[in-house]
Amino acid sequence: MIKKTFIFFSFLIIVCNYQNFGQLKVLGDLPKTLKEVSGTEVIGNSDVIWMLNDSGNQPKLFAVSKKGKIKKEVYVKAKNRDWEDLTSDDKGNLYIGDFGNNNNKRKNLTILKVDKKYLGKKNAEVDKIEFRYPNQHKYPPKKKDRFFDTESFFYFNNSLYIFTKSRVKKKYGRTFLYKIPAKKGKYTAQLIGEYDNCDDIECWITSADISSNGKTVVLLSQKNILLFSDFKNDNFLSGKVRKIDLKHRSQKEGICFKDKNTLLITDERTHGSGGNLYELKL
Repeated sequence: MIKKTFIFFSFLIIVCNYQNFGQLKVLGDLPKTLKEVSGTEVIGNSDVIWMLNDSGNQPKLFAVSKKGKIKKEVYVKAKNRDWEDLTSDDKGNLYIGDFGNNNNKRKNLTILKVDKKYLGKKNAEVDKIEFRYPNQHKYPPKKKDRFFDTESFFYFNNSLYIFTKSRVKKKYGRTFLYKIPAKKGKYTAQLIGEYDNCDDIECWITSADISSNGKTVVLLSQKNILLFSDFKNDNFLSGKVRKIDLKHRSQKEGICFKDKNTLLITDERTHGSGGNLYELKL
């Protein structure tokens, strides 16, 4: 009887764990060093996944295996004010989005460029790309106008495309798309477009990426994934939209294309859950 009971409850645990991940396949449990992972990126012709932590953590880049194990750490010679996303260009250089802006009062929004040559070393120098939003005039603005937090961006055709995160009640899913050059300098971002995901707090846009052929853009929230295609020029928020309900809730912070048909997703470890590397087949 005891043996049967044990087998039954073991079966229940396995089934529940499987269901809890919804459509996501768990590739690995990330180490505690990456418990606040906020950016995930794959560089072409590389066998590792690059990750970073957000504010309050050391300014490091982590090369991670496909099973979630840390293979290398690179110390970045810049402050981690609020690192929120990671992207790369065609040459294999990495870009760190230091633009987290919870209270909408930052005036030092920055993207840090890490040259590919430093990714094989222990320490990395950076070039700074600084920017401001053309429609933000107060720091912070009134609560009804706080659309200037940011956790998402990607590189495409020598430009960086930034997707904002809303802090406005009942408009949490609204995101604005801006564009700046992907080179050292100070810029006023160009507003390209906007999109409303949904209204509740789980609709925040927390990461973004574009497929290698430039035909599909993906945005991540805690509850779903948005896939944009058939867009006009670089207004990626126009055209067709496909929503994928993940059927799994966690603090998802990072997304990138593994290949044109596969996404990699990471979430922070909070309240005893999360802290995983996931895969999603499209």
